[in-house]
Amino acid sequence: MLMSSETKTLFMEILHDLCEINGTSGREEKVREYILDRIGDKASCTVNPLGCVIAEYKAKPADRKLMISAHMDEVGFIITYINDDGTLSFDCVGGVSPDACAGRQVTVDGNPSVRDTDKCCPVGTSDKALDVESDRAADRYVSSNVSTKSLRPVGNDEKAQNGESDRAADRYVSSNVSAKPLRPVGGGIGTRPIHNLSADERKTPVRFRDLYIDIGAKDREEAERYVSIGDSAYFLTGWNVSRDGYIRSKAIDDRIGCAVMLTMIIMGLPEYDTTFTFVTQEEVGLRGSRTAAFTVQPDMAIVIEATTAADIPLSEGAQRCCELGKGAVVSYMDRSTLYDRQMYDLSRRIAAEKGIGWQTKTVVAGGNDSGAIHISGKGVRTMAISVPCRYLHTPSSVAYGKDMFDVFDLVCEMERALREEI
Repeated sequence: MLMSSETKTLFMEILHDLCEINGTSGREEKVREYILDRIGDKASCTVNPLGCVIAEYKAKPADRKLMISAHMDEVGFIITYINDDGTLSFDCVGGVSPDACAGRQVTVDGNPSVRDTDKCCPVGTSDKALDVESDRAADRYVSSNVSTKSLRPVGNDEKAQNGESDRAADRYVSSNVSAKPLRPVGGGIGTRPIHNLSADERKTPVRFRDLYIDIGAKDREEAERYVSIGDSAYFLTGWNVSRDGYIRSKAIDDRIGCAVMLTMIIMGLPEYDTTFTFVTQEEVGLRGSRTAAFTVQPDMAIVIEATTAADIPLSEGAQRCCELGKGAVVSYMDRSTLYDRQMYDLSRRIAAEKGIGWQTKTVVAGGNDSGAIHISGKGVRTMAISVPCRYLHTPSSVAYGKDMFDVFDLVCEMERALREEI
């Protein structure tokens, strides 16, 4: 079953919504709220103590239990210290390179006791903007200081470009269009200017201890009115869709997997009983998936992910790993998993029969929740199906629409085939 135009529209809406929501490891609550709202009564949902959503979808009974899984968390930052001059020391949550950080705009979770609207409020806000009431459905979930206009896809109509929207997810964003008790604080990541570095220092890679977040506070006392140690911070970026179908956004890893599963549930596509798990804390050690698999005790699992594509200049041959435009990426091995060979071969055959784009990785690297799931309990036959994505774990990840649709189609086909052909 290949995606209909209706399914593609819903899928892209959901992916857009999810990428706008902030939720780093351990702080996935707004992502989880959105997912639970969209599922509604279409599946029976529970939330485990680590915050994973376990959604039981009922269709035809199956002899073996299949778990389809993706993680809700994104990479981000955590505030570790407030300096005397009002700047913020921080560390990464997940695998973020310091080289991707300097000069970037960020948002920091605001202190919930603060109601002021002065210079440490979200970038670009004003008293007037904070007084505006919004009926955007997503405004409850996204903690972003980006104006709604800047988040519209390239090429949308005039109404969308002006920031007007009837999108269902808009009520999840806690943005600068409404005053919330907990508001994000705008800032920028700074480091020592290059003209203040010695020749040797210029050759030294940037480290997180060389970086700080500047929120415009004059000293520690002022900064503490808006930010606390332990607050999370996120890349500030918009969602853009090029006219030829390329998407640029933060958090494509792994909101893409969540979007695939959520669309399948809403559209009623699984043919057999299936357990969907939206898990937490993948970026810091595959933690939520370990607990979810322990609860579900599946016989087989499909992990949906975004994976690094290196189809860029100066990268040739096997080092390109996988490429945008060539379809779903099905792994045979990575640093945490040797994947089930029969499932791998079946996916390749089905893709060829159905005309679904299929490729594999040419480098053994990385890992995902499969590493925890496949060794859970008595052992779980596991495969990973991924969207190739350039610039993973940066504010400007790039993925291609057709690859996403290929991943969606392949997951739907494998949901059926794993019950009937293995």
